[in-house]
Amino acid sequence: MSMSKTSVILIVIMLLLSSSKEASSIQSGSRSILRAVSRENKAQADYAVDLNSTNFDAVLRNTPAAHAIVEFFAHWCPACRNYKPHYEKVARLFNGPDAVHPGIALMTRVDCALKLSPIGDAVCKAAALIARFQSIDICSHYPMLFWGPPSKFASGGWEPKEEKSEIHVIDDGRTAERLLNWINKQLGSSYGLDDGKFENEHLPSNISDPGQIARAVYDVEEATFIAFEIILEHKMIKPHTRASLIRFLQLLVAHHPSRRCRKGSAEVLVNFDDLSRPDIWSPDKQEAVSDDKGMLGNFQICGKEVPRGYWMFCRGSKNDTRGFSCGLWVVLHSLSVRIEDGESQFAFTAVCDFIYNFFMCEECRQHFYQMCSSVTAPFNTSREFALWLWSTHNKVNERLMKEEASLGTGDPKFPKIIWPPKQLCSSCHLSSNQKENGAVQIDWNLNEVYKFLTGYYGKTLVSLYKEKDRLGDGSSDGASADLVTSTNAVVVPVGAALAIALASCAFGALACFWRSQQKNRKYYHQLHSLKNI
Repeated sequence: MSMSKTSVILIVIMLLLSSSKEASSIQSGSRSILRAVSRENKAQADYAVDLNSTNFDAVLRNTPAAHAIVEFFAHWCPACRNYKPHYEKVARLFNGPDAVHPGIALMTRVDCALKLSPIGDAVCKAAALIARFQSIDICSHYPMLFWGPPSKFASGGWEPKEEKSEIHVIDDGRTAERLLNWINKQLGSSYGLDDGKFENEHLPSNISDPGQIARAVYDVEEATFIAFEIILEHKMIKPHTRASLIRFLQLLVAHHPSRRCRKGSAEVLVNFDDLSRPDIWSPDKQEAVSDDKGMLGNFQICGKEVPRGYWMFCRGSKNDTRGFSCGLWVVLHSLSVRIEDGESQFAFTAVCDFIYNFFMCEECRQHFYQMCSSVTAPFNTSREFALWLWSTHNKVNERLMKEEASLGTGDPKFPKIIWPPKQLCSSCHLSSNQKENGAVQIDWNLNEVYKFLTGYYGKTLVSLYKEKDRLGDGSSDGASADLVTSTNAVVVPVGAALAIALASCAFGALACFWRSQQKNRKYYHQLHSLKNI
């Protein structure tokens, strides 16, 4: 074979190999393009929550929603597949952090065609029993929808007899419109499929219904998470703010109304020195500051369910009203009615310093600081501190009422008022008269006010948790009551605070106080010295 023929053959082979690689590349690239297009065209995640044998009880037991809808279906059923878009239209209104009407109803689904655990099988069988008792053949009527309190679905506590059961078959929900109409009839509401967030709201007023505060137990968790997140996001832990944050964490560990926030605060507190060392703010360790949020951010201060992304009791009728500020006030009031007499001055110090050092609104924190500075004598009882905080909140409301009225920035559904109104506590009001400037001066029965505060922000606030038996869980998940005391600027012994958080021990609170008294006798002078920071 001549050299020229050999060269030609080699060239042909190279061209073939090149074209093969190019084709392969195009084919691979085509698959990549198709995958990318597929991802772009993929429908949004479902709003309805899929339940299975591992999450059925947990999801329904832990939801903040007052009602639940459970759809039983079979994935092989054409009618079920066709019904899914209708169900999702309604689920969009109630489910997820972007829900239009959060906390009203949790919409879920169970695929009974899948092999479930005995618990899952029992749930589907219970649904069939209820349907048969109401003369409905579940096998020929997939999908089946059931309505009831979430806790009644959990733990297999179903009662097939209609007159005893709180779980009912939704007998008219074959389209999104009909399903929503059925829900509206149950709730006395007028929700619409086209409702947008903060539009067409029918929010329950909290002025005349004291039971509404029970829903705020979820808001105090949300507010606690957000407050902690703000501190980390804005790198607000500095050498001069560490002690005030530690004091506030100790207050949360001892008296936060949510058990999981007490537990999470305890975990942050006992690891605080390792995760937020004072030397990280030295000039030669500035890079460590950027990692500080990542280290502390690994702790879920109120559990994995938080944040949920929406408000319950504290939801405003407009996107920029209420929310976090309302939730934070509820946190503070709930703390004020839970402390012991011996902790009152420590709680005052912790709250005032926390607002001064970590609240982002400059005007608000300065105004609050002035009210803290006006206190000239230490608090001796929890009653004194609770009433001071209540009076302070009303002064804030009185100031904001004037500003919102002149600027039109208030929430028309929830205008600022002097709290509590007569509708909530008629015995709190002795008399009232109109001032020359138009303001109303109220003569308060302080004993009745304190009684109202302790009931409203105490027992009533956590009643929803008690109904769901959340407070009865004494598991510590590895947390220990005898953890070592934090070494830097800890005022209250961590072990004592943890003992309260994990065992609700009243003696622990007294132990906290004994140690805190030694550090806080000079609080008044320390508070004034903050002006020079």
